[in-house]
Amino acid sequence: MERTELEWLKHLIQCHDREKPALALLDSYYEGEQPLSYLAPELQAEMDERIRQVVVNWPQLVVDSIEERLDVEGFRFPEEAESDGELWRIWQANRLDAQSHQGHLDAFIVRRSYVIVGSREDDPATPLITVESAMDMYAEHDPRTGALVAAVKRWCEEPEGQTPIDYATLYLPNSTSWWKKEPATGAWAEDPDHERDDHELGELPVVLLANRARLKKQGGVSELKSVIPLSDAACKIATDMMVSAEYHATPRRVAFGFGEEDFQDQNGRPVSAFSRIIGRVWATERRRGSGEDGGADVIQFPEAQLKNFHDTINQLARLVASLAGLPPHFLGYSTENPASADAIRSSESRLVKRAERRQREWGEAWEQVMRLALRIRDGVWDPRAMSLETIWRDASTPTIAQKADAAVKLHVAKIVPLRQTREDMGYTQAQIKRMEEQDEAAATSAMERILAGDLAALEAGPKPAPDDEPDDAPAPASAA
Repeated sequence: MERTELEWLKHLIQCHDREKPALALLDSYYEGEQPLSYLAPELQAEMDERIRQVVVNWPQLVVDSIEERLDVEGFRFPEEAESDGELWRIWQANRLDAQSHQGHLDAFIVRRSYVIVGSREDDPATPLITVESAMDMYAEHDPRTGALVAAVKRWCEEPEGQTPIDYATLYLPNSTSWWKKEPATGAWAEDPDHERDDHELGELPVVLLANRARLKKQGGVSELKSVIPLSDAACKIATDMMVSAEYHATPRRVAFGFGEEDFQDQNGRPVSAFSRIIGRVWATERRRGSGEDGGADVIQFPEAQLKNFHDTINQLARLVASLAGLPPHFLGYSTENPASADAIRSSESRLVKRAERRQREWGEAWEQVMRLALRIRDGVWDPRAMSLETIWRDASTPTIAQKADAAVKLHVAKIVPLRQTREDMGYTQAQIKRMEEQDEAAATSAMERILAGDLAALEAGPKPAPDDEPDDAPAPASAA
């Protein structure tokens, strides 16, 4: 059944509202603002506001460790050896060096992010490209083709002294429309301040960046899903350790022969249970007839040992490292003998492979973004763009000497050309371009010097051969 635009808008907003609480929870784990788990309600009630959660922010470490290895450096058409300068200009004009990083980060955390491509009124030659969070946007897939069939972007504006107003943009394959929710009635209507765009693209000007997308979960899966339970456990252990450390500093005691009325402050008012625990000196009235000697008795318990907490956190850290593919030194493990370069590279192999997988998945998404940008700019689809290639920075971390040694050997053996050698070395496309210009200038200068030398030789005339003697040359002196 075909939906009207208003029906699509309401449907997408309803779907988005259902998933926003889960996305907000994932976001809180990355920011280290998740709620405290596992703490006994009795202890929490007794501690009141005096206890704060100790956050072991492994979710942020897991996400940042992969995202830091994802840097787009350009786009290349299949028949060209160099990256395309015009596509890179469009990329830079939209500040996508920073926005792509934010899109990758959000996709890792909240399952997905979106990229919207549109026209720019003040500069038709430069399409407008923006990266959007899944907290503000939702899209639906076609169950038959898997392509996006509709999407909505939402935001709220709060004019000073007025009721907040909800806005939305509805993206369909052949049109984009802007909507406004009337505060008085709560009904959605097209915003008269924005003219609808009937672009007739035949597909959404929206591209999905989904993390670990699957056939049955095309919207992606958060990179934090497997880490959150272990992070909760680590936060609980760390918080318990701090509570135990408080009792370690002020050991617990048990008193026989005292009543509740005996524990009073200097003004005669009863003190709380926590004050009795923390108090180092108790000044109370000695009760007659209690204990064997007719008085009160106080016993101090031994201090708690914190080593068990340390061992538990270390074990949880090992589990996180195995699940996320993180090297041990990322989690603070070190030995007296520093690891060799080969050992470090070996420990990072899983992390590098995970980053390369994301490069393959998201490389296709960024290529589709550029295809849409060319279509919006030129008005027609460019058939060459179907084979567009995204150029990524090397996700591994070899040393400069190792990279140089391998690249030079391949070039000397004539396996790869000079430009590919420089790409393997990790130079950006702009740096390679400058190098090639300097190479060309140096070659031109050398040729000019050679030609200048030949002209000077021609002007001076040919040099006589060693056997050619001039006619007036003196005869050699005879031997005596």
